[in-house]
Amino acid sequence: MTENELSHKIIGCALKVHTELGPGLLENAYEECLFYELVQVGLKTEKQKALPLVYYKVKLEPGYRIDLLVENKVVVEIKAVEALNDVHLAQVLTYLKLSKCKLGLLINFNVKSLKSGIKRVANNI
Repeated sequence: MTENELSHKIIGCALKVHTELGPGLLENAYEECLFYELVQVGLKTEKQKALPLVYYKVKLEPGYRIDLLVENKVVVEIKAVEALNDVHLAQVLTYLKLSKCKLGLLINFNVKSLKSGIKRVANNI
C-alpha cells in the first residue's frame, strides 16, 4: 500500500473517531481510539514508537516518540490544541527525517470539523 493509500485510510479512521468523540478531550484519548480503529482495519500500527537521536557519536535512547507509526511508512502526530502552529509542523518534519518516512499526518482533534485540523507533511528525502 502506498503512503497516499495509507493516508486515505488513516484520515477515514480519524474522521470516525472525531465524529464519535468530538473535540475537547486530551490527546492520549484520541491516540488510543485512533490506534484501535487503525488496528481494526488491519493496518500495522505502533503507538509511542521510540526514535533514537544520534548526534555524532552520542545516541539518545529514546530521543523522541512518534504518536503513531502506520505500516512503517506514515507518521501520525496527534494534537488537541486550540490551533496548530509552526512548531507542530517542525516536530512532524523532524520525526519524518529521523524515521526516514516520506509522509506524515498532523491531526488536531480539537476542532469543530476535523477536515480543518489535518495537515499532510511530506519529507522530500
